[in-house]
Amino acid sequence: MVKGSDLRVDKEKCTGCGTCIVSYDELFKFDKQGKAEVIGSAECQDCDINDVIGVCPHDAIKKRS
Repeated sequence: MVKGSDLRVDKEKCTGCGTCIVSYDELFKFDKQGKAEVIGSAECQDCDINDVIGVCPHDAIKKRS
């Protein structure tokens, strides 16, 4: 299970391509600038955090430390 609170989006690397949103619409949405943001209260029961992080072609999704 992956929680939205486990993730963050590096806004400088995010291009707004939407790959994360198409792949994990329960975890991500577009912000007002057209870039991805994490839905902090979201959960994905069948997701692996490494798969979620790896879906971004611009390496903008990170594990929150």
